[in-house]
This record gives sequence, structure tokens and C-alpha cells, in this order.
Amino acid sequence: MTLHRMAPVDAAWFHMDGPANLAMVTSVALTGRPLDFAKVKALYAARLSDYPRFRQRVVERGLPLPVPHWQDMPGFDIGQHLHHVALPQPGDRQALAQLLGDIVSTPLDRLQPLWQVHVIDGVEGGSALVTRFHHCIGDGTAMTALSMRLYDQTADAPVRPREAAAPKAGRGASGGWFGSTFDALGASIKAVASTASAALDVAAHPQALIDKAMLITGGAGMLLSELLKRDDPESPFKGAFSLAKRVAWSEPVAIADVKAIGALADAKVNDVLAAGMTGALRAYLKGRGVDVARTTLRAMVPVDLRPPERALELGNDFGLVLLELPVGARTPLERLRVTKAHMDALKRSPEPVAMRLLFELFGRTPKVVSDIPSSMLSSKASVVMTNVAGSPRTLYVAGVPIERVMFWVPHPGENLGMGISILSYRGSATLAIVADAHLVPDPETITQRFQQEFVTMLSAARRAGTRAAATGAGAAQAAAPKKAAVTGKAATTKTAAAKPAPRRRAR
Repeated sequence: MTLHRMAPVDAAWFHMDGPANLAMVTSVALTGRPLDFAKVKALYAARLSDYPRFRQRVVERGLPLPVPHWQDMPGFDIGQHLHHVALPQPGDRQALAQLLGDIVSTPLDRLQPLWQVHVIDGVEGGSALVTRFHHCIGDGTAMTALSMRLYDQTADAPVRPREAAAPKAGRGASGGWFGSTFDALGASIKAVASTASAALDVAAHPQALIDKAMLITGGAGMLLSELLKRDDPESPFKGAFSLAKRVAWSEPVAIADVKAIGALADAKVNDVLAAGMTGALRAYLKGRGVDVARTTLRAMVPVDLRPPERALELGNDFGLVLLELPVGARTPLERLRVTKAHMDALKRSPEPVAMRLLFELFGRTPKVVSDIPSSMLSSKASVVMTNVAGSPRTLYVAGVPIERVMFWVPHPGENLGMGISILSYRGSATLAIVADAHLVPDPETITQRFQQEFVTMLSAARRAGTRAAATGAGAAQAAAPKKAAVTGKAATTKTAAAKPAPRRRAR
């Protein structure tokens, strides 16, 4: 039977899967009307037919030490990957969270292709479409682009496979699970990543691989400094894992309100969302007895390095950065300003490419070796965080409109006890958390605090807007009589006809 060796970076993610901390991505699409399971099954069967990875399992082959390979699944049956269940009574949000917690806690069958879909009926009059896939199949940019093959922009789209169109560049086009974390790293880092990738293709010796990678990226010092950082201290987010997971999600937050908050500190949407999350984590740590003024909390953040024209390719092509979360900052505005400063610094960093090359290097080795950098990196952080810009328009699945979309990012490794994901859809953002049930048995406490943080920040933004409007009106009233006294009636007419100055756009 034909075997295809797994790409090194994908192999690194395959090896990160552990018995109590799975390298799985889970997404949920909520619909207001029930889904027809037969139609969903037909949709997936038709539109995944062009992607062999969904018909292949992973096997370890090779001597003296085995490495992962893709192998066509004998007698592949897509019916083994799609499941139809009903939400237990009382069919409310708590029941859905419990069921989703059970699903994300369950490993996929290693003897089968590493993905599955659940259609859950009885979710507040509609359905929940739950999709899980192992990280070795693809990163978020690839899988989000693939989802645009599964979801439609109209209710009457045909089921047959459609011509795959490469998403346009920009945050609102492909979105990408990792694609929007920092808006963009810029053309320069994309060029560096492309050059580094080319160098990896021709590197035949491990030492040459290291030398070329570090020479090209200029990231050796940056990477070394990250690895030498003091570990994040023990906290409710770090420690011994259990087999069970807990999930939670927030109510939607309007992106328009996020932009209004960002205007307080000239901050972008991602800065505001990260600051709101930081405030929620600060409150949770304080509630668990942690002295937030004397601790550090870092998030491991993925950064997309894939060119937009390759968005529909599967596999992994991203780097990682460590983001310092200012949990010691006392006020929401202070946390916003510090978060923006940290995010701005990371945008100029070669760290994502250096991390990508580190995964490329160790993904060529067996699990016993590739576990070393994974353990080192995960010890420096406490959580995984990602933020994605999804579709601004309503999407449909099997003819039914999708009301909300959210996902849970994996937190693999030995120390990362929680994954935090923020996804925007139809003009609103939702925070979703998956956490180890032993470490964080109540993640809903964090999502609730996230929303409270935004209420506080939005009130501050509205007060600032009111003061600015009042100041502008007062200045105009004071200036108008002086100008009229000098220029007379003509000046008054001109002032009345003048267009108001354009408002500065919040970023």
C-alpha cells in the first residue's frame, strides 16, 4: 500500500498529541433551524472528495526509528466519520457545553483518518454542527479556507463540488484560523518565510538546516532569548492534566463596539480583544488567590505565514510567538495600552519564522526527540490564544443559515492548560475556551468576566466620545462669533455651508 511521508511540520504536530492533551481543533456552527443529517453527509462526501487527507490514516514507518506517513484507508467509509446525536434534556446551553466537553475530551481513532463531524439536534430549536480534525491535517488558515468549500453564501447552492477559488488577501477574505492574529506581519516577513522554506527544501544536513534557517531569519538570538526566559509560574492554568475537558463561550461582542474601544488608545481590533481577555484572566486568577501583581502570564500565539494563494493547501505553515499578558495592570485602559505595545513589538519580530523553522527541524525526528522543543516552549507560557476574522456575511450549510460560529484551539504540550479562541462572524466576536477540567473546572467564569470587561471598556469609550463631541461643539461655538465679527455676513454663510471634518476612523 502506497505511503507518503508526512511533512516535517505536520509530523511535529502529530507528535504533540498526548493522552490527556489532544492536538485537536474543534469548531461549532449553530443553526436556528434543524439540519438534515442526510444532506450534511452528502455535502461532506461531495466536497471533500478532492482532498485525499480525509481518506488517509497516519502510520509510523521507517528504520531504525519510525516517522509518520499518510496511508490510504482501506475500505474508507465516510459514514464512520459523521455522527447524528440528540442533545440531552433540558437541551439548554449547559447541556450543550457538557456534551461538547465530552466530545473534545475523546481521542480520535488512530486507525482511521483523523477527523469527525457530529450533527447535534435539539439545540434551542436548531442544530449544532461540530467538526473536529487533528492538527497534523492542517492549520487554521487551511481549514478555514476549506470550510468555505463546505459552507455557502446562498441557501440554494448545489451540493456537487465547486471550483476551488483561492481566497483574496486580507483579513476579511480567508479569515484563517491563525491568519488574523496580528492583522498581518507584513510583506517582509512573508518574503523571509518563503525564502526560508526554499532553503529547507534543499538542506540535506541537519546542521546546514539550522545554519541556513537562522542566517535567513536573523532569529537565532530572538529564539534563544525566548527559550531562556523563566518559565511561567504554577497557576490555575498550569499543572497535572486530567483526561476530561471543559468548554465555555461568551455572548457575541459587536465589532463596531470593539473599534470604538480601540479609539481610546489608537488600538486595533486584535489589541482590544486580547486586552479584554487579559482582564478576564486577571479577575479569574485573583479569584483563585493568585497575586497578579507578582506573577507573569504568557500566551503562545500562532501567526500565519502562508501566502493567500496557498490558503486551500492543507498542512501547517505558521510560526509562534510568546505574548506577555499584562495581568498586573490595574485598569482596562492600562491593559489595553500595554497589550497594544506588546503586540506592536511582536509584529516586527522574526520570532514566528524562527519558531516555524524549529518545528521544521524537529518534525524530521521521531517523537522522543521532537518532544524536547515542545516541552521547552510550552513551559514558557500558560495558555494558547488565537483570534480570527471570519465571514462578515451569513453562511449556509446544507441550505440552512448559520447563526453563530466558534471554535476551540488545542493546547498541546505538558504545561498549557487552556486554549482561548476569539472568532468574529457577521460583525460580532465570540470568545471560546477549552480547559483541563482539573485545572479550570469553571471556564464559564472567564467568559462571563470577558463580557463584563467589555461593558466597562465600552462605557469608557462612550464617555470619551461624549466628551470629545462636547469639546468640539464648544470650540465651534466659541470660534464662530469671532470669525463673523471679522468677515461679516459672508463668513457666517460660508461657515454654515462648510462640510464637517471627517471623523478619524477607529482601527
